[in-house]
Amino acid sequence: MARALFMRWVDLAFLHWRVDAEALRPLIPAALEIDTFDGSAWIAVTPFRMTDVHPVALPPIPTMRDFPELNVRTYVRHGAHAGVWFFSLDAASHLAVLGARAITGLPYFHASMLQRRIRDDVHYESVRTGSGHRFASADLRVRYGPTGDVFRSAVGSLEHFLTERYCLFSQRMGRLLRVDIEHEPWPLQRASADVERNTMAQAAGIRLPADVPHVLFAGSLDVWAHLPVAA
Repeated sequence: MARALFMRWVDLAFLHWRVDAEALRPLIPAALEIDTFDGSAWIAVTPFRMTDVHPVALPPIPTMRDFPELNVRTYVRHGAHAGVWFFSLDAASHLAVLGARAITGLPYFHASMLQRRIRDDVHYESVRTGSGHRFASADLRVRYGPTGDVFRSAVGSLEHFLTERYCLFSQRMGRLLRVDIEHEPWPLQRASADVERNTMAQAAGIRLPADVPHVLFAGSLDVWAHLPVAA
């Protein structure tokens, strides 16, 4: 399948928490196996910025080329494919939200978002404004930044399990879809995060533990997405 969309992911934080896989089972299609590491499923809240977004071989569309995005995700398997299941994707571009929902079936929502970098720290705020709330609010206020040098995750490590995923799954009109993606291995850095407010997982019906999250940072990654195919 040919590449369909190019995007650059900038100043991304992976905030991960261990959760009980059985607690996620009602929220994920039965055809998908929940992937675990060291006996646990993992939930990620991932704030970042999308830049230079455009269909391959076409120029960018002004209102959907550069905007903050925020995902809540876990990890799943289907046959030979180890991928990502998104509980929500919030974006500051109305057009990106509408287009992604229509093409992929992913649960995109519009949000009022602000991302600014102050030296090595990223200050990030998001408040969901679109419809579709299952619970009270879907907000994030966090400051994060790298604390170590760039490294590539080793096969078999937790960092590799959490980040090196080259497809995502969605449902549209009752059909399970897969979207393949291409990118170089993640240029990861150890990181820290000061989470002031986070109701993103709660908005999807997921209770996060009170533990401090496992935090990774990536400065920039070029990504190509394919069109959805039947899983």
